[in-house]
Amino acid sequence: MQFLITDIKFDCSLDDIDWTEKDQLETEEMLPKAYIGTTWEADDEDDLIEEISCASGWLIEELDYKVVLNDWNDQPEKDYSLDVDYTTQS
Repeated sequence: MQFLITDIKFDCSLDDIDWTEKDQLETEEMLPKAYIGTTWEADDEDDLIEEISCASGWLIEELDYKVVLNDWNDQPEKDYSLDVDYTTQS
């Protein structure tokens, strides 16, 4: 499946004394611009999250996307919104 990223929020916090709150805020503001409007190939939502997290090097907090359909017989585009909670995953 193909996914078009319409909005994304990353968790750019680090436990590093050299990484300031200013660095975090600037990165959280700048990083989404590199991903919004891009299309990703993935098997499902979980695979999409994994693909983007691996590519960016950051965890995703929120992700909005559209499923890109290639066949005129496919269902119409739908908007999806996903909040990622890493605290409940094993």
